[in-house]
Amino acid sequence: MKPSPVHSSTVPNVVSIAGVDPSGGAGVLADLKTFSALGAYGCAVVAALTAQNTQAVTGVHVPPIDFLRLQIDTLFADVTLHATKIGMLGSAEVTAAVADRLAHWRADNVVLDPVMVAKSGDSLLAKSAITMMRDALFPQAFMITPNLPEAGVLLEQRAPESVKEMYRAAERLRELLPLSSERWVLLKGGHLPGNDLTDLLFDGDRMVELPAPRVETRNTHGTGCTLSSAIAALLPRQAGGFRPVESAVRQARQWLLGAIAHSGELAVGRGHGPVHHFHAMWPHAGA
Repeated sequence: MKPSPVHSSTVPNVVSIAGVDPSGGAGVLADLKTFSALGAYGCAVVAALTAQNTQAVTGVHVPPIDFLRLQIDTLFADVTLHATKIGMLGSAEVTAAVADRLAHWRADNVVLDPVMVAKSGDSLLAKSAITMMRDALFPQAFMITPNLPEAGVLLEQRAPESVKEMYRAAERLRELLPLSSERWVLLKGGHLPGNDLTDLLFDGDRMVELPAPRVETRNTHGTGCTLSSAIAALLPRQAGGFRPVESAVRQARQWLLGAIAHSGELAVGRGHGPVHHFHAMWPHAGA
């Protein structure tokens, strides 16, 4: 399984299957902003509704499963989708339905962000859904993008606490994906202490260390959603080039660093604010 290229004159169509964050910092709203900022046409399937702001998640509502399936079937029957980003699914039933329909439509370039906990610390995934995610969605994922706590849950062990432990975790996570085709793990190291952070990109053969400086800010709401959707938007563009997956991930991370660095130009909420998805397009404050 390799990223499917799009013609240079074609705008890739990318879909987010995730939850709705009314504050716009995470979930499908953040994904659509990301797709637009990076030159992809964004579609969305609503897998969950949340009552949420920058400080807390106060409620989660899951749509009827039949309607969720209908959303996916109706969209995929009409639109050629070059990549699919999966975010918050909420329950085992939703996870199973999404896995079933994506298998039916043979979805391409599936980037799975195993969203489990909001930045506020509130749970976004039922424990019963974790096994379903591993068993039904991982076989279809081209890339998974867990952070360290999510990696610990997926591997049923404590979260990695050093880059050395991240290496072994990335190897074990890759073993959860099909071994017979190209699949990738992006293990995000943002939870490690220090002024620098390191992500690991691993395909079962090459382990690529991706260092970056840590930006000191509270505005980190939705960074995981935004990074995975950025990768999904860029994968079709990079396909056919030299090391296309690594190129897409590097470009997505660099763009996200800019979005975090310029997040102070926004004034959204009183908790963990969002990143600035349109930092490269809007006039900067004071400019």
